[in-house]
Amino acid sequence: MHTPITAEEYSSWSEERCAGIEIVDGMVAVSPRASKRHNRLARILANALDTAGGPEWNADTDFDVRLQDVPLSNRRPDVVVYRADTIDVTPTRPEHVLLVVEVVSPGSETTDRIVKVDQYAKAGIPFYWRIEQAATGVPLVYTYVLDPASGGYRDGEVFAGVVKVVARYSVEIDLGVS
Repeated sequence: MHTPITAEEYSSWSEERCAGIEIVDGMVAVSPRASKRHNRLARILANALDTAGGPEWNADTDFDVRLQDVPLSNRRPDVVVYRADTIDVTPTRPEHVLLVVEVVSPGSETTDRIVKVDQYAKAGIPFYWRIEQAATGVPLVYTYVLDPASGGYRDGEVFAGVVKVVARYSVEIDLGVS
């Protein structure tokens, strides 16, 4: 039987040890290695969101968002938009985050389409985007907006290639160039 990892134990681990894993209900969940296309989509999106966010919002990839302390749940979204004034605050918490983005890959379909949607909504993160890598090569971006009354996400717009949306700030991103 495995013993759940505590927040204190996890904070003592090196960044190298934490890379490629998430903690769900105190247990380590290993993420499959992302493809070059997956990483490129995340980077294009993060760069555009970071530029559009101005001095108030930062966007980045590959770091933990602490959804809860007990049992410990850390997710590592593909892209996170967070308040710029929290850049040195660790761990990043849901109240620091405006938007999380997951790029769906083989092996992450159920987690990205169902499990994480519920977890991010319960944590109170205002916006969730899911990117599907379509067979046509043009990504589909599904956007969701937190409904405070229900505590869940409601469907937003769906974009093919070019994302043009306002999520506290305006952004237009052409993902069809990947």
